[in-house]
Amino acid sequence: TIKGTLNATVGPGFTITLKRSTGVVVTSLKAGTWKFVVDDKSSVHNFHLTGPGSVNKTTTVKQITKVTWTVTVKPGTYTYKCDPHTSMKKTFKVVA
Repeated sequence: TIKGTLNATVGPGFTITLKRSTGVVVTSLKAGTWKFVVDDKSSVHNFHLTGPGSVNKTTTVKQITKVTWTVTVKPGTYTYKCDPHTSMKKTFKVVA
């Protein structure tokens, strides 16, 4: 069962966000399966999600794209970032 949809955006400027469908920035999530809709709006950025349980999902740096991932998250800290730009990095916690 999918718990909900999260909207991830990177670019076109130097911004990276992960928000709930209500527009609220994700700082914590309940463990389980979530749908991530990733809107990569720049050919100089990517959206890279990593965390516990071997989560390692990424878009390609040179490609502007919109993708949907179904990701099961476990308790712990997750990171989403732009690989070429180390200042574009945020985290959220997953709780049981």
